[in-house]
Amino acid sequence: MSKFKRVEVESFLKSFFLFFSSLSLLVGMLVFMDFNEKVKSLDERILDRMRVCSYTLECSGYEIDFTQKKDQSIYKLYKTSQGVESYFPIPSSKSNLLVIRMDAKTYEEKKAQIKRKSIMLFLILEMVVLTLSVLFSFYALRPLRDALHLTEEFIKDILHDFNTPIATLMLNISMMGKKYGRAKQFERIENALATIVMLQNNLKSYLDETLHKEEVFPLREMILQRVEAIKKSYPDIGITVEVDSGVVLQCDKDSFIRIVDNLLSNALKYNMQNGYVKIFYKSKTLYIKDSGIGIKNPKRVFERFYKENQRGIGIGLHIVKKLCDSLGIEIELESEVGKGTLFKLHLDKITKN
Repeated sequence: MSKFKRVEVESFLKSFFLFFSSLSLLVGMLVFMDFNEKVKSLDERILDRMRVCSYTLECSGYEIDFTQKKDQSIYKLYKTSQGVESYFPIPSSKSNLLVIRMDAKTYEEKKAQIKRKSIMLFLILEMVVLTLSVLFSFYALRPLRDALHLTEEFIKDILHDFNTPIATLMLNISMMGKKYGRAKQFERIENALATIVMLQNNLKSYLDETLHKEEVFPLREMILQRVEAIKKSYPDIGITVEVDSGVVLQCDKDSFIRIVDNLLSNALKYNMQNGYVKIFYKSKTLYIKDSGIGIKNPKRVFERFYKENQRGIGIGLHIVKKLCDSLGIEIELESEVGKGTLFKLHLDKITKN
């Protein structure tokens, strides 16, 4: 899934959750209030029936009893552990009251009926809210989707158009080098073009994370090729590679090259003068250690667009993390400001031998 697709999905889910949760809360409150009103109406009907019963004494479904008059209020419904009851005056007696009671089981059954109807009403309304939330989220997402699609196509067109001038420059530099000799200026231009190509590949990886194919390749040979391609731009930094020639990986090679290029480029770019970069392999783990300036917030370096200085655009290590996740590589980072950084790539899942 591309970055723009991820943004669309994230925006859709956030819009849906906000709309759905808000309406669900409102629906829940309304259904709860309606339930309380229906229970209140049930109590009023029961009390009215008890009043009629106190006059006619025809009390089907109710119990009749007598009690001594104390501080009870008449014509009022009381809820007790025995059920619901009310007290009524007896014309021929001033010291006793008539008690009419509905047992707790009968009363709870009537409340349960109301509760079941309220739950059913809530579920029906939730289905309506769910449908409206989905429709609203798609409607709100449409302008964003159109804008992201336009941006994605524009970037892809620009990246494609880069190929011709870059290829032309590299070809002409090569021809001029053969004609006039390998001057340092030509090497600097070639290194700058190589950096542009790497940035172009990073942007392509940012737009499309699809792994194209798995390849089997020796780790040492690949690393030496990448070191050879990039070290010319940093002649004052020593690079050592300690990787056994028998280590073979099986994964998408281009994606793994992107990972190594970004980590190696950062190790060189943010290093000290006359510093070093050590690349070594041990127990199915590849280590890239440098004597660089270090990282202040190691936990944030994989965030998109996060950077601690003015150089770069803050997507290199974010791409590294995403590619590692895609390849099944666990990446760890240890860093101390002023002393350097160590990256660990655990290659258990892609090591062939």
